Amino acid sequence: MVTTTGLSPLHTVHAELAGIARSLGPTFAERAETADANDAFVAENYRDLREAGLVEAGVPTDLGGGGAEIAELCAMIKELAHHCGSTALAFSMHTHQVAIPAWRWTRQKAAPVVPLLKRVAAERIILLSSGGSDWIEGSGKAEKVDGGYRITARKIFTSGSPVGDILMTGAVLDEPDGPKVIHFGVPMKSPHVKILDTWKAMGMRGTGSNDVMIEGHVVPDDAVALKRNQGEWHMLFHIISMIAFPLIYSAYMGVAESARDIALQMAKKREPDAHIIALAGRMDTELRAAQYAHAGMIAAAERGEPSPATTNEMMIGRSLVARHAIAATELAMETAGGAAFYRDKGLERRFRDVQGARYHPMRIGAQQEFAGRTALGLDTLKTY
Repeated sequence: MVTTTGLSPLHTVHAELAGIARSLGPTFAERAETADANDAFVAENYRDLREAGLVEAGVPTDLGGGGAEIAELCAMIKELAHHCGSTALAFSMHTHQVAIPAWRWTRQKAAPVVPLLKRVAAERIILLSSGGSDWIEGSGKAEKVDGGYRITARKIFTSGSPVGDILMTGAVLDEPDGPKVIHFGVPMKSPHVKILDTWKAMGMRGTGSNDVMIEGHVVPDDAVALKRNQGEWHMLFHIISMIAFPLIYSAYMGVAESARDIALQMAKKREPDAHIIALAGRMDTELRAAQYAHAGMIAAAERGEPSPATTNEMMIGRSLVARHAIAATELAMETAGGAAFYRDKGLERRFRDVQGARYHPMRIGAQQEFAGRTALGLDTLKTY
């Protein structure tokens, strides 16, 4: 079911992509319970996403893809989350790893991103993100060897790991003038890459967000996309913040909206009293706050002006979406009543899934420091 709230969108929704996602929804919903119960990755859903052409949706048309913009991709992810939160969240990681180089090509004509985007379009490869372990500080070790860098690293929260083709990641390199972080892609078929079966989590159990161990893989010199100072904001991270976070938080928006729909269906089966009416009103108020914040994130991304100011706006939006989406889902549990506690209703899974909104960067403490330093006109270069 698609939630109708009366909210006037601040962006144009791409009906075709959202419609494709909606057509896949019932099948994904049927599989969601089994994936959740068994900590099983949603592999069949990825097969369907490939066949539907959604893997390459964000690749620019001149490179062979669908040419979808940020609002269109967000609508797709949110619709997927109405049916299966795990599929939406895991696929948002691939989607943002496509959308970032796509933005760099269409806005900056950054030629180095072209081969990757063409592969996504032609081969429908899946890109993985190690963002959970590779924020501003980076993680892992890079050692200079002849012709490249030997990598030793353990990358956590690698959503989609069972079907990924390339892990977009980085590692820390010690240099005389201070540690640097190098960025590169690692083929998941490398003999030096191993997926560790670690994803036994409270929620989002079907994302396959396992740890990935890299031991001895050598990245050629010409495969290093970027070298930057460790622990300092680089313009690339302002681009990442601008593009990735509206997509990631689309998944949590869809989870919260679907929780609201389920709760109302359940509540309407009983004679409403003043308490239930008040709960439903509080639920919709919290959800509306999350929707407004998310719409603001998308509007900022559409302006396409990566900077510390835009990052601040995105991270404030990320915190507001998390706060209000979680609150709305909690109120959905109360509005539905005691029956919400049963797993077969689907609400308790959404309650668990939405908790993941707490844990993406920038978490609340760092976000508030960034916002405070921005408000006071202080330097944010090393705030993460």
